[in-house]
Amino acid sequence: MEWFEHASAAETAGDWDIAIDLVSARAECCSTDYNAHGNHLWHMDLLVRAQRLDELAERAGSDVHARRRLNRALRAQERRRGRLSVVAVLSVSCPRHAAMLLSGTNPMDT
Repeated sequence: MEWFEHASAAETAGDWDIAIDLVSARAECCSTDYNAHGNHLWHMDLLVRAQRLDELAERAGSDVHARRRLNRALRAQERRRGRLSVVAVLSVSCPRHAAMLLSGTNPMDT
């Protein structure tokens, strides 16, 4: 069985640690190798599905894909709560603000 089959099986089973470890080892942001770049995007999605938004927020400061994926996750989270906060959409360009949002604190109140 190839590594990606193991990663897919772990993802299906909800074994996030294994899936993330396997995919992240072969992921590269903005790579000219489309497979490495695709693995990077898969890695970002796995972080969201594993509810590792704090890890995604840390990466968001220097990784455009992490920032976009975090932004989407925060907007979805706000929609589920019944409101879409402008703060949630705008603040993810700042990892500190994103971390505050994840903890339930509104950065505009500080």
